[in-house]
Amino acid sequence: MKLEKIKHVLREKNLDGWLFYDFHNRDAIAYSILNLPSDKLTSRRWFYFIPASGDPRKLVHAVEATKLDPLPGEKMVYLTWKELHSSLKKVLGNSKKIAMQYSHLQRIPYVSIVDAGLIDLLRSFGYEIVSSADLVQLFESVIDPHGYRLHKEAAHLINTIKNQAFEQIRKAIADHQELSEYSLAQFIQEKFKESNLTNNQETPIVGINDHPANPHFEPTPENSYIFKSGDTFLMDIWAKKKEPGGIYADITWCGYIGDSPPQKYLEIFDVVRRARDRAVEYIGDKFSRDEPCYGWEVDDACRQVVQEAGYGKLFMHRTGHSIGTEVHGNGVNIDNLETNDERQIIPGSCFSIEPGIYFAGEMAARSEIDVFITHQGEVEVTTEQQKELIKI
Repeated sequence: MKLEKIKHVLREKNLDGWLFYDFHNRDAIAYSILNLPSDKLTSRRWFYFIPASGDPRKLVHAVEATKLDPLPGEKMVYLTWKELHSSLKKVLGNSKKIAMQYSHLQRIPYVSIVDAGLIDLLRSFGYEIVSSADLVQLFESVIDPHGYRLHKEAAHLINTIKNQAFEQIRKAIADHQELSEYSLAQFIQEKFKESNLTNNQETPIVGINDHPANPHFEPTPENSYIFKSGDTFLMDIWAKKKEPGGIYADITWCGYIGDSPPQKYLEIFDVVRRARDRAVEYIGDKFSRDEPCYGWEVDDACRQVVQEAGYGKLFMHRTGHSIGTEVHGNGVNIDNLETNDERQIIPGSCFSIEPGIYFAGEMAARSEIDVFITHQGEVEVTTEQQKELIKI
């Protein structure tokens, strides 16, 4: 836990403290930031308060009185619910504005973890509760040089595996062999293992024709199509190095089996490619002028390209997601559709840019790259950028 840095940031943001709370292992963010083991039974409520000034304070139940012993600070123990209420007031003291894993109007649901009842209780005591979203991003999602290196290594490896998957399609078509979506997804999984990569056993998205019109299509032995001439297809693969601190890489590419893709497919791929590039350009312009750049406004810039092309209603998801030790991290998302992500993109952030257009029952196109903001404020695209459809 970076205690002194947390206290310094609290003072910078004019917050009186950060209150961590858990019950039944609900808040993975708290365990990560406090560096507590998350696999232990938590059957009673605990609280850990880091004030902007002074020492931290702990509140635990008598049944699990040692729960927070690895952490610094004075410990208080409660037994009854009345003791919990009175002790909680003592823990928080004269604080006024306190950050918690909460999001006003649930604008950022990824940090909307504390239940409404606890918020009601604290407000009844006279405390103002504000969102810890910016704090979480700073202490949970900023990637250090080691993580950056592992991310780049993963990006290189999954790009190689993506090319090997395309070769499998080419070979199957040339040799008149049957190759299914599911079989190719399993091939990719095997290559992950050979390359010391992991994706937590999630199935890569390999979709032909109408299948990827479901953005999270999952091929199975029962639902899989066989690759054949005239097919449009999409491949979305993500993985990280199987090492401590491994950071994911996540890419999506599109292709066609034949020499002359349908004009409609060419058009929608060109639109998502231009939208993707516009998002990167927008971020680059903001950072080059040393101006704040927010997740919601990058989504707007990307989405505008798709809307102007007449496909706005078919772009049914956010532009991108935070990337970290989980493929969907707790940092800023590129989103003003599903949520209004008001968080600022900061150095050390990694995220995807992946606009898509989806025609239900027909076809889809999506182009996904990863972007990393270096600690010097440089905007780096860390994955290969598809410029035109792959033709098999």
